[in-house]
Amino acid sequence: MTSILKADDIQDSSGNNIINEAGDVITIGASGDTITIPSGATITNSGTATGFGGDNTPFFLADGSGSLTLANATNTLVSILAESYDTDNTFASNRFTPAVAGYYYLEGQVSINNSTAGTELIAKIYKNGSQISYANAVAEGTNNTYTAITSELDLANTTDYYELYVYQNTGGGANMNAGYTWFKGFKLIT
Repeated sequence: MTSILKADDIQDSSGNNIINEAGDVITIGASGDTITIPSGATITNSGTATGFGGDNTPFFLADGSGSLTLANATNTLVSILAESYDTDNTFASNRFTPAVAGYYYLEGQVSINNSTAGTELIAKIYKNGSQISYANAVAEGTNNTYTAITSELDLANTTDYYELYVYQNTGGGANMNAGYTWFKGFKLIT
């Protein structure tokens, strides 16, 4: 035998709604309630889940595009970045401004051709005009392409901004390899 219980509201002994159905929307609990799923229980979703967890946006990826000559022994803004992805329009003019407070993962890679062994290439991430991260690569031979990759986890407010810089000391100007240069970042789900 099958039992059917029909109700729009189920209330606790104090008259507070604990389950309510109105307009094809089912509400479980009320403001301030704690809903507990016991250990061993399984939640199965065959529909669309919204409001759970979060997403990693804003997210951006800017790839090297065009040419850039780097002066010797100088920190140079990587100004040849073109957006490949920019979910929230937060990357512009070679600068990422999160617009959403939170923790962010940022990563940048720079690359040049080098003809002097022992020279250095350094990738740097700047926040609000000050360096917060760097990584270097030292040329082992001559006439080789070499890259440096740096990354950082950082707590940002809505108006902080991040940029990718590069430093090289080959003894003269060096041309950046745009195809091996990029800057990316995304908000962490916390």
